[in-house]
Amino acid sequence: MKYAARLLVPLLTLAVCVTVLKSVFFWGYVPSSSMEPTLKRGSIIFGYCHFKELKTGDIIVFEHDHKLLVKRIAACGGDIIIINDKSCTVPEDSFFVLGDNVDNSLDSRYWSDPFVPLKDVVARVFT
Repeated sequence: MKYAARLLVPLLTLAVCVTVLKSVFFWGYVPSSSMEPTLKRGSIIFGYCHFKELKTGDIIVFEHDHKLLVKRIAACGGDIIIINDKSCTVPEDSFFVLGDNVDNSLDSRYWSDPFVPLKDVVARVFT
């Protein structure tokens, strides 16, 4: 019984630390070459889940079609962009995203709904 009690405190501490880290920080890997040369395929990425503000140029992890993707913000809510030769305004609290490797990136340019809502952003990547 004494041995089990001595193990309980470190195990509970570890569980609390892992839970806090997973709710504050994001870590993952880059599965494709869409963000090269900035993020190489297979790279480990680290991000912050409690960002205050996102801006053009930030790299984000977000959910799209039930998958996590990593792309760079090219336009924020209220910005005017051109998609297929048509002028369009990015909705508030949304983003238009592109991969850095534009020739090899399935990004906002190709989606039926080209905007990433703020609610779908998981983390801002530290670069």
